[in-house]
Amino acid sequence: MRLVFVHGTGVREKRFTRLSGLVSDKLRSRLPSAEVHAVCWGEAHGASLSAGGASIPRGGRVVRGPADGTPLDEEAAGWGLLLADPLCELRVLAECAPADDGVGTPGVRAAGRQVADALEELPAALAADRDLTGPVRAVGGMPNLLTSAETVASASEFADACDAAAYAPAVRELGYATARAVIACALAVAGDEALCTGDERDSLVDLLCVRLGGAGRFPGGRVGAVLGTLALRLTTQPLLDRWRTSLTTGAVPALGDILRYQARGRPLRDHLEKVIVSHDGPTVVIGHSLGGVALVDMCALAAIRQTGPPQPLLLVTVGSQAPFLHELGALTGLPPSAGLPPGFPRWLNVYDRTDLLAYRAQPVFPGDPRVTDQEVSSRQPFPLSHSAYWKLDAVYDRIVKEIEAPQ
Repeated sequence: MRLVFVHGTGVREKRFTRLSGLVSDKLRSRLPSAEVHAVCWGEAHGASLSAGGASIPRGGRVVRGPADGTPLDEEAAGWGLLLADPLCELRVLAECAPADDGVGTPGVRAAGRQVADALEELPAALAADRDLTGPVRAVGGMPNLLTSAETVASASEFADACDAAAYAPAVRELGYATARAVIACALAVAGDEALCTGDERDSLVDLLCVRLGGAGRFPGGRVGAVLGTLALRLTTQPLLDRWRTSLTTGAVPALGDILRYQARGRPLRDHLEKVIVSHDGPTVVIGHSLGGVALVDMCALAAIRQTGPPQPLLLVTVGSQAPFLHELGALTGLPPSAGLPPGFPRWLNVYDRTDLLAYRAQPVFPGDPRVTDQEVSSRQPFPLSHSAYWKLDAVYDRIVKEIEAPQ
């Protein structure tokens, strides 16, 4: 018997040598008489940047915004923080109250409470003000904005920020931060549904700011002093420009292999067929990740056309996306929603639920006795869980059990 191991995405010669050695040793220790053959396809059939990454945007110049001259990189970084945490600026203002401002004195109403009053009146203002109708639609519609305003109004961070604003400049800064919080919350909820440019976003912030008694950001603002550097460190475009080349080229072996296979997968499948044809005895094929997808496609296409190499005794997929691709109608070997054709081999599908690239096959092919799912656990988070299968004895033991099962 021969066992054929097909690696997954992103594997090239150096990693293949280490991985194939590990898998071969584990299989031979359980099946001493079996021949183990590992297929290295990454170099010949994997993805690479044929133009050396010439398509990657590089460099760029500092562009400043039209409103206050803030560099657009810094502006985008600040909104990145707001979309992740719409209340972050209000949280800063709540902590910035001067020690001797009288905040908390019984019977003294904080000046910032006028912003809370204005926010409470916002629904009526929105309904009566036609100037707001167009900008509101840009962030997902009136209900979304009203809900966001209610979310901010009920937040303890907003209440604390109102109590901390004792003087007119602080109240104006609070009004501006509150408007930004409401818009950020609306945009975060709307997600991709918000077809909103930065100009439209800023216009809506300005309109709300006026109604809340605020003023635009000014040099030396407390929020900018606290969050500006943090935002730039987390999301600045210059850093993205600096890293983009390495991030893109680094992702090519993994992501690029998948894209290339979906567009031009036949050479890899033909190569796998030749490997199987080269051996006369029973063969078990074991595919990891994209290697498993290619094997499923190969077996399905051979069964449909009833030609080509003999089907393997057993097909094993580990951490495979084949079931998910079939649900999408994107599996090359099977028409959308089709069942497995007659002649398709027994299929053992091994998955770890913490592996975000692993999917179950049995629910996709219900009632088909040839398909068996086996869950394992590496106790690792993703992405480590996607590669950890080959260190788990449970994986090899389950493969051997399926091989030795009576036909």
